[in-house]
This record gives sequence, C-alpha cells and structure tokens, in this order.
Amino acid sequence: MPETSPLSMLFATQLYQRPLGDAALIADLEASCLQLAQDDAAGRRWCRAHDYRGYTSYASLDDLPIRDPAFADLKRLLDRHVARFAEACAFDLGGRRLRLDSLWVNVLDGRGGHGGHIHPHSVVSGTVYVALPPGSRGLKLEDPRLALMMAAPPRREDAPEHLQTFIDVQPEPGTVLLWESWLRHEVPPGSGTGKRISVSFNYRW
Repeated sequence: MPETSPLSMLFATQLYQRPLGDAALIADLEASCLQLAQDDAAGRRWCRAHDYRGYTSYASLDDLPIRDPAFADLKRLLDRHVARFAEACAFDLGGRRLRLDSLWVNVLDGRGGHGGHIHPHSVVSGTVYVALPPGSRGLKLEDPRLALMMAAPPRREDAPEHLQTFIDVQPEPGTVLLWESWLRHEVPPGSGTGKRISVSFNYRW
C-alpha cells in the first residue's frame, strides 16, 4: 500500500476571487466613484484630516445603493458572490442570509495605501476592483496566526503559498475579492500616477 502523508492541513483561511460578472457595470462604477470624489465635500474633509491620499466615502456616506443605481446593481451581484462564499465556508446561518452592512468608495492617488487592519463586527468583507493603473498595488493578506508565532523562524522565500506569512494578491479590474472579516489585510503604497479605484464592503449576520 502507498505510504500516506503524516501531515494534515488544518484551519483553512479562504480567499474568494471571481470576476464580478458585469463589465459594463465596472465602467459605470468608475464614473460614479470619480463623481463622488468631486461632490462629497464631507468625505474630502475627512480625508484631509486623516492624511488619506485620495478620497474615500467611508466616513461620510452610508446610502450608496440608494443614492446611485450603479451601486444598487453592484449590491445585487455582491449578494450572490457572498452567498457562494458563505456556502464554501460552511457557515451555519440558521436559515438566514448575510446582509450588506456597509459599502464605500476608495479613490487612492498613485502612491496611496491603507495600513493593516481588520473589520470588526462583520462576517465577510471584500473589495471590487474598478481601476488598477500601472504601479497600483492590490491586497496584502497576513497570516492570522502571526501574533502567536513567538519564537518561530521565518519562512523560506520558496515556501508554498499556504505556508507564507504574507500573501500579495494583484487582481484584474472587475474582480471581486472576499475574505472573512477577522483576516488582517492592507493596501501597500503604490508607485504609479493613476487613480486606484475600488469599492469595499462588509456583510453581517
């Protein structure tokens, strides 16, 4: 009989990555995001006060699916993607569905980024990538066990992906990324000149 491996993979951390499914909507979202960056004076004030390199509606607008049909269409598509991810995670939702809790726009300048963070009080978080010009960075994910590794040595550069401490994901425009909200992540600063446009969101139970 063939020898079985003595190793088992435990405690998986899943990342969902799929095309949104509507290329025309991505173009509509780009126009809407750029218009918001011009019109949302409260959002621009918040960004200046917090040294945010660009614009975000995170602290100023909480009604985008009602305000703009493009975001309403986006919500309908995201509901389907999140339902698939919830099934893949084997969530026992007690007959209920995860529901959109918040959705916000990010328009970073060419060198903008966003430091490492999690999304408390949510179940699933994610981003739709609208525009990623040359020099823009995608998403950097951190092994959730990192703070517990204590005296563990670093991983070799040739370690397989599931053993690496940090994973960089560089999605194409039109991609949806989903992850569980406790997973620490960041947007590393870019090196380009174009605007990096994305729409981020949280789902709750």
